[in-house]
Amino acid sequence: MIEVQESLGADVAMTLDECLRYPAAEDAAEAALLRTTQWARRSRDARRRSDQLLFGIVQGAHYPDLRARAAVSLVEIGFDGYALGGLSVGEDKEVMRAALDAAVAELPESAPRYLMGVGTPEDLIEGVAHGVDLFDCVMPTRHGRTGWLFTSFGRVLIKNAQYARDESPVDPICSCLVCRSYSRAYLRHLFLAKEMLGIRLNTLHNLHYFATLMTGLRDAVRQGRLAEFRAQFYAYRETCQT
Repeated sequence: MIEVQESLGADVAMTLDECLRYPAAEDAAEAALLRTTQWARRSRDARRRSDQLLFGIVQGAHYPDLRARAAVSLVEIGFDGYALGGLSVGEDKEVMRAALDAAVAELPESAPRYLMGVGTPEDLIEGVAHGVDLFDCVMPTRHGRTGWLFTSFGRVLIKNAQYARDESPVDPICSCLVCRSYSRAYLRHLFLAKEMLGIRLNTLHNLHYFATLMTGLRDAVRQGRLAEFRAQFYAYRETCQT
């Protein structure tokens, strides 16, 4: 696996891991953790290129103590960055964040911490607040294909009848091409007519929304006002929904 990633020239190569379904029995989670750690060591030893980053993957299911053990083991092996896999697979947000906190507490601040497959705008806000640096997720494009649009005030399901004659933009404070050029009514028409343009426009808007959110988060971290940014994010949504 490492040989393939090195041949492809990936900027960031990942070790192999075992991700379990939720809920997972603790003994099964521990076995997967040990197997993932063994694979991580073999992956590190198989490394031949020094111009690529190699990330180890923390497993341990939804058990905080296993997450902490996995993180400690990976740090002992030594990687350029550390990924947290197997989260947001059906567990409650509180369970996910407890497991996340347990792992992050054992990972060095000097190395990137990457939360895999996450997620919603709220997940990104909370992930950064809990010490995460990187994310990846299909959510902007997958939701665009199914008619869900992310906005500063929450999610919009564009096929809903209430938007049939709505000439306002998807999000009045969004600066993307879609919000500057097309109405909710037109996007609804495209989606219901199964026009590919509708899916593309939905996706463009969602990608712009997520990119803008992450830019705001980065600026807030640099300026030492993450707590303020987080509070404003939730306060604005609450105001718009009341």
